[in-house]
Amino acid sequence: MPDYRIIVDLSDRHLYLLDGDTVVKGYPIGIGTMLTGTPTGDYVIVNKQDNPGGPFGAFWMGLSKPHYGIHGTNDPSSIGHQVSHGCIRMYNEDVLELSSQVPIGTRVTIRD
Repeated sequence: MPDYRIIVDLSDRHLYLLDGDTVVKGYPIGIGTMLTGTPTGDYVIVNKQDNPGGPFGAFWMGLSKPHYGIHGTNDPSSIGHQVSHGCIRMYNEDVLELSSQVPIGTRVTIRD
C-alpha cells in the first residue's frame, strides 16, 4: 500500500506527490498573492468535494487549516502565478488525477 504525502514548493510553484521519499509526480500550481500568501507548515487533507463550482474548478481538497485547500481552477492561465487568496490551484485534470490517488488524512507540507 502506498505511503503518499504531498509537498508544495512555493519557490518553484510545484506540488509533488511522494510515495515515502520517492517523488511519484510533480504538478505546476498557482499560489497566493503577496498579500494573501499560501501558508507554510504541515497539514492534512480533511475533506474532498467533487465539482465545488466557481473558481474552485473540478475538485476541492480541504486542508486542516480552515478555509485553505488544494483545488482546480476555472482560469487555467493562473497556473504558475501568484494569484489565489492562499489556496493551491491546479489544472482541473491534475487535481482530479491527484485526488483519485490520495485519501483523506494525507499529509501536506507547504514550504517556501
